[in-house]
Amino acid sequence: MASTYTSNIGVEKIGAGEQAGTWGNTTNTNLDIIDRAINGVGSISLSGTTHTLTTSDGTLSEGGNKVLVLGGSPSGTNTITISPNDQDKMYFVHNNSGQTATFTQGSGANVSVPTGSKALIFADGAGSGAAVTDLLDGLSFGGTKVTSTAAEINLIDGGTSAGTTAVAAGDGIVTNDGGTMRQTTAATFSTYFNSNLVSVPSAITSTSTLTPSAAQSIYQKVDTSGGNVTLTLAIGSLAIGQYIIVDKTSSSNALTLAYPSNSQGVSLGNSASFAIAINQNGTIFTFVESIKY
Repeated sequence: MASTYTSNIGVEKIGAGEQAGTWGNTTNTNLDIIDRAINGVGSISLSGTTHTLTTSDGTLSEGGNKVLVLGGSPSGTNTITISPNDQDKMYFVHNNSGQTATFTQGSGANVSVPTGSKALIFADGAGSGAAVTDLLDGLSFGGTKVTSTAAEINLIDGGTSAGTTAVAAGDGIVTNDGGTMRQTTAATFSTYFNSNLVSVPSAITSTSTLTPSAAQSIYQKVDTSGGNVTLTLAIGSLAIGQYIIVDKTSSSNALTLAYPSNSQGVSLGNSASFAIAINQNGTIFTFVESIKY
């Protein structure tokens, strides 16, 4: 009885009574074929636009490797034909060839692996109608299929191609919530930014100096019910154009506003109790006074 071969990796099955005295050589070759099929890494040099990836019965061949590292200098998109077309195959592919590599086995579907990319592909060995499938296409996590396009993933990964799409209140924004990535609406962000646009320190009740410690506009209450108060305003960390809103919360007594560079400012008496000090040029304030009572 003559030898036969396994369907997918071509391991030789020695016929009964065959290869007396030489079966050890065949067995060693079979073990090498199996080793290559399990963990073999093969470097394949591509040229031109076509290549045949062959798995031969009973011998070591490049199609028998589990991992295919593509290199060489193809002249364009290179079509790699998996041969024979009746073998089931699964390959890990790393394309370093400089061109797209398209894997085919029959008239069914093909898989294209762009240069610089990696893929996990499956050839179904269905003969002339055989198809190749990208096993990472339709990847799912926790039962949810990933439907992002490569362009969308590139944006998350730091893509620099910015568009001019208008932002609406219901649009989603991805944010890092304490280490968990979540999506919330633009309206939620707007609410947060508006509510935190101006800091609100505790009310001042006596003469003092207010020096902003952060580049953030301040709403500052001043309570003069216990007596006159002089509040000296310092630029501190305010950026040009940021401001301090001073709110005199009591109608009694006077509030004098000044700034240390030249001791000028405004005095808010019994009838004027609200002022805005705007950082004009980084060194002085411009005051806007209004009547509240």
